[in-house]
Amino acid sequence: MDWIVTIGGLLLVGVIAWFFWGPKKGGSQAEINASGYQEAKILVKNGYNPSRIFVQSGKPVRFEFTRVETGACDGMVVFPDFEKSATLPAGEKVIVDLPPMKTGAYDFNCQMGMFKGKIIVKN
Repeated sequence: MDWIVTIGGLLLVGVIAWFFWGPKKGGSQAEINASGYQEAKILVKNGYNPSRIFVQSGKPVRFEFTRVETGACDGMVVFPDFEKSATLPAGEKVIVDLPPMKTGAYDFNCQMGMFKGKIIVKN
């Protein structure tokens, strides 16, 4: 009987790890506005939606975050590669501008690292 509980616990840990840190599919292409910024809107609800954003290299990026929940974890977004962060008050839109980027992938996450997103920069 103990082995059933142990296997059940390991499966539960695996599902939780996959949910928070597992590979994500899909994504959204940022749109270029008249001022030259690549813009994307990100909804903060049980994570970042979309969590993968595709942008072009060499053009500035503007994200509009809207947080619709009040969890302690998602009150801030951090862009470690740019040494930039922003507080996300619930129910308010917050603009985050990032500089033009080289091709590659750049992570962003909540302050506790539970919610993760990725900026994928292509030519």
